[in-house]
Amino acid sequence: MADLSMSKTIVRNTVSNYLRTSVALVAGLLTFRLLYGYFEEEEFGFWALLWSLFGMGVIFDFGLGFAAQKRVAELVVAESWSELSRILSSILFFYIGIAVALPVVVFATSATWIGWIGLPDGREEEFRVALGLFFAGVSLSFPLGIFPEILRGQQKIHVANWLVIAAVSVRLVLVVAGVNLGWSFTTLLLIAIGSTLAPDLCAAFFAFRSLPKIRISPRLFSITTLRSVAHFSVFAYCGILINLALSRTDQLVITASLGVGAIVLYQAGAKIAEMFRDFTRQLQEALSPAAASLNASGDGRGLRILLLEGNRWSALLATPLYLLCAFHLEALITLLTGDRTLARETWLIGQILLIWYYTAILTHSVSRRVFMMTGHERKLTRLGAAEAIANLLLSILLVISTKSVVGVALGSLLPTLYFGWKHYWPWMARESGMSLRLYFRASIAPALSSALAPLVFLTGAQAFIVPLFDSPFVLLAISGSSAGVIAIFSTFFFGLTNEEQHRFRIALSKRIPRLAKLS
Repeated sequence: MADLSMSKTIVRNTVSNYLRTSVALVAGLLTFRLLYGYFEEEEFGFWALLWSLFGMGVIFDFGLGFAAQKRVAELVVAESWSELSRILSSILFFYIGIAVALPVVVFATSATWIGWIGLPDGREEEFRVALGLFFAGVSLSFPLGIFPEILRGQQKIHVANWLVIAAVSVRLVLVVAGVNLGWSFTTLLLIAIGSTLAPDLCAAFFAFRSLPKIRISPRLFSITTLRSVAHFSVFAYCGILINLALSRTDQLVITASLGVGAIVLYQAGAKIAEMFRDFTRQLQEALSPAAASLNASGDGRGLRILLLEGNRWSALLATPLYLLCAFHLEALITLLTGDRTLARETWLIGQILLIWYYTAILTHSVSRRVFMMTGHERKLTRLGAAEAIANLLLSILLVISTKSVVGVALGSLLPTLYFGWKHYWPWMARESGMSLRLYFRASIAPALSSALAPLVFLTGAQAFIVPLFDSPFVLLAISGSSAGVIAIFSTFFFGLTNEEQHRFRIALSKRIPRLAKLS
């Protein structure tokens, strides 16, 4: 695949990732506000519990979804349609087996844990029906979830994203209608489940439309094939568990060490950092299938370019957003929580976690995506497990010794700094065929150069603009938007190459003819 064609595909997929994330975030916040005011207290608590369980359902994926994405990307290049048919059939019917077995296990053991949920008196039957419908939806999500992975393997992530955007938009409209018309809890739950499964079901049509030689049949199911796929999926699964450990153990450590009330201090600061993380990892999601495709075609030069340019663009996108969040953190937390008496610990936690996610973008995000798809999954698993263990142990040690939730945040940051700059960064430089100094100049220096102008503005704004406004919304609208515009122009002139600037001007002039003379 030509470099320019690959670049266009990655850009298209990345833009659609950002659009999907933005639409989902806005729709999610609006849905939250609507249902928070509409549901009774026990209904909303039950709703939150169910969707937390849905998020944990990734444990039953066993890494096969990611393995399907990788094998599609590789075998489409080789045009090995019979082998791909066996692999997809084996994974799909394995997931169908899970879809049948999971509800059986859940309902067989329900007597032991249904009381723990604390269903409200007089509504036990209604909530049990809702619980059954929910687990039916969870079960269906496993076989249906393979179809978006097939699209991702074909580097058609944008198609999967547009399906999600459509479903999320329809869900918001139906929830608004349901709240105004007084629909029941179960009806609204069915809407949410249906809008979650519908994009995956529709993805099946688009996934196979461009793969006419692929056959899906139970006769092609093979334990041997499943085992061969499992050699990779087990490492992908370990990666999933490691990410869960890195992102979910903090609250457990805080609860065990300081009590459940301390989570409030931590969560308020962590939420902004989590939103920063979600917005800065959209490019990396588009790199995985591209890396697998290049590796399968033996394009070593293309992989080196992908690794270098992926890291450069990740830094270009993340650096100005990090500055905006770091300088406006207090206003962002106030806007999110409505609390104008921000605790010092909460602010420190937010700043530490922002640095944590930012340094992970520079060292972990691109390297792990590319190396996982190019035969380095064993080394990645060893490094990831070591980092997760260090994160957990250091968090426990620091929170006990400091008696503060800030210790947990530091326990997350320090291992990432060590493993990122000690292990991942030199690894990327070696794979790119560069020295550490040259790799830094090529991948990170452009982002730092383009960040100087917004950094100067934001520093001045802290002294001259912030004291003038009491409203966090007005402050973000004026200072944040101004810094954003400065960052865009600074990135264009100091972060992009001359060729990229030229291509951008041409593309812009085609869409806005009046600018053609300027190009």
